[in-house]
Amino acid sequence: MKLNNISFSLVLSALLLCSSCSKEVETNTAENNKSSRARPSSQQVKYQQKEKIAFIHFGMNTFTDHEWGTGKADPSHLNPTDLDAEQWAKTLSENGFKTLILTAKHHDGFCLWTSKYTDYTVASSPYKDGEGDIVKEVSEACEKYGIDFGVYLSPWDRHEESYGTPEYNIFYLNQLKELLTNYGNIAEVWFDGAKGEDAQDMEYNFDRWWTTVRNLQPDALIFSDEGPDIRWIGNENGIAGQTNWSTVNRDSLTVGKPGQKDYLNSGEKGAPDWVVGECDVSIRPGWFYSADEDDKVKTVDDLVDIYLKSVGRNCTLLLNIPPDRTGKLHPTDVERLYAFTDTLESMFDDNLVSAATIKASSSNSSGAAEQILDGNWDSFWKPADSDKEPTLTLQFDKPIAFDILSLQEYIPKGQRISKFDISIKKDGNWKTIADETTVGYKRILSFDEVTTDQIQIRFKETLATPIINNIELYHTNSRPK
Repeated sequence: MKLNNISFSLVLSALLLCSSCSKEVETNTAENNKSSRARPSSQQVKYQQKEKIAFIHFGMNTFTDHEWGTGKADPSHLNPTDLDAEQWAKTLSENGFKTLILTAKHHDGFCLWTSKYTDYTVASSPYKDGEGDIVKEVSEACEKYGIDFGVYLSPWDRHEESYGTPEYNIFYLNQLKELLTNYGNIAEVWFDGAKGEDAQDMEYNFDRWWTTVRNLQPDALIFSDEGPDIRWIGNENGIAGQTNWSTVNRDSLTVGKPGQKDYLNSGEKGAPDWVVGECDVSIRPGWFYSADEDDKVKTVDDLVDIYLKSVGRNCTLLLNIPPDRTGKLHPTDVERLYAFTDTLESMFDDNLVSAATIKASSSNSSGAAEQILDGNWDSFWKPADSDKEPTLTLQFDKPIAFDILSLQEYIPKGQRISKFDISIKKDGNWKTIADETTVGYKRILSFDEVTTDQIQIRFKETLATPIINNIELYHTNSRPK
């Protein structure tokens, strides 16, 4: 076939245009992938699915009534009369806590196990005539009741004479190895940079310590201000930012560095490192037990509010419950935990979404809208990539009343949503009842009761095509106002 000059020019132009379109598509796809490139490890996903984990602060401070011990208290002070690690683990397990993290050594340097590298340990105390190993008792109790075990080993040590010298890093490493090799599987290792103004200058060798954790406990997650797996949320109130990205730039963070709390609280949109937020808070004003605080245990409404602002803001809740001087969880704390659990169960026991018909503005071939409602974690709705402001609409046969809506992104594919809103049909018009930012693993919105037969969720800004795997809807009068 012979083409004249005009036909040839048209064909050439079309080919160039197609080539240009192809390059544009490739560029957009690359940008799409780049914007969502930070993704969690399988361990990080399982960690967020735990939702609630527990801290157990117990040690010399329990018996001296200090929060930060001096490191000079006589070991004879530590003498629990009825230590019951099984009571700890059983209570936590029955209340839905999936991990117990024990303060194996706090800032005072006193060790709850017999360490080869110091005599400032439980072996020097009256507990079980110096034959006790509280770390072992707790790890075995966790195994019995089916919850994971984690350890906190304070870098700041007010007792150890080598602190402030390079030799201390080796001392600490040796103690870390003891904990990582003698107590079964470790789910989480907790590092922090806390130290008093009177502390000697000390440059910690975190990189070497973290490498040791990776080598000896490859499935363990590491917590610190900068991760590498889990980050501090920037406060000890258990509250994450209303905007909370699981992504940060670890190069901008340093363990113990002042001035980074706001960044830790909100994360960074599109940052390169996936480091999950963990919201730590104590059920009492202090972290160690004090009889003076028996009437200051947080109320159920306090705890529910914290849950909504931690788990409900793309984090995991780390709740501290400190045993008393007998070595048991105090009856008030135990009663409060069970009441908290009962309240959460009553709040989230009747998902109204099951009665809805769901419609989407578009759907990708890999994810139809109906898959949001099937209860399967690994099935999801994904709109068409060309849908720049995708929406989901829930329709009901008759009006329903609700005051809580929970939304989840399928985080194995990354965190993508940066702005969304929720509207209800009212008198024939759409009325916005929430205008929010991030979602992540879970976003729980609590608002004044509304009644409608149609709810619309609109995803206004995203880093990449959003992927939603769950929506829940509840009507409750038990939530804090």
